[in-house]
Amino acid sequence: MPSVLPEQPTSQELSGSLLLIRHGQTDWNKTKKMQGQVDIPLNAAGIEQAHATGQKLADEGFSFEVLVSSPFSRAAETARVIGTYLGLELERTYPQLVERAYGDAEGVQLTFEQSRTVYQDFAGVESEENLFNRTVTVLRQIVRDYPGRRVIVVSHGSVIRRALSAAQGFEWVEPVPNATPLEISISGLFAWATENESMLPRP
Repeated sequence: MPSVLPEQPTSQELSGSLLLIRHGQTDWNKTKKMQGQVDIPLNAAGIEQAHATGQKLADEGFSFEVLVSSPFSRAAETARVIGTYLGLELERTYPQLVERAYGDAEGVQLTFEQSRTVYQDFAGVESEENLFNRTVTVLRQIVRDYPGRRVIVVSHGSVIRRALSAAQGFEWVEPVPNATPLEISISGLFAWATENESMLPRP
C-alpha cells in the first residue's frame, strides 16, 4: 500500500468533526476471541449498548449530519441503531473501515496485551503499516466526502486505536470500549505520515 504523507486540509474540511464509535459487543468480544474479518453479529448486550449510546448522544444535544460505517454487520447494525436516536440513516459503508485481518488468530482467545503482538505468533496478520495507512487514508477520504460536516463513523477497535494514535501523535495504548464515542482531531489526522515511525505501536 502506498505511503501516507502529511496533507493540508482546507478550512472547510477543518470545520467539520469526526466521531468514531466502535461497534457494540458480540459473542466473540465477550469470550475474548479475535474477530478480525470474520463477520460476527451483535449479541443482545451489543444491541443494548448501541441503544444506550444513541440515547446518550441525543440526550446530550449533540447534532450530527452524516452516519457511515464499516460494512461488517456488527458495525452497520450499531450505526443503524444509533441513527434512530439522531434522525440519521446509514448513508454509506466504506470497505477500508473493516477490522484488521488477524489471519490464523481469528477465532482464538487472546487477551488485549496478547493481541498487540499477535503478528509474532500467527500467520496472515495484517501489518501495522498497512493498517495505519488504510485507516488514515479512509478517514481523510470521509472528511473530503463530507467537508465541514459532523460525521459519525462506526468501525472496529483496531482501526479506531490506529486513528487515535495517528491523530494525537503518539500511541493509543488502551483498548477501545464497545459503543463508546471518541472524537478525533482532523488536523492531527492530516498531519500523520507513514515515515514517522515514532507513532507506530511497539511490541
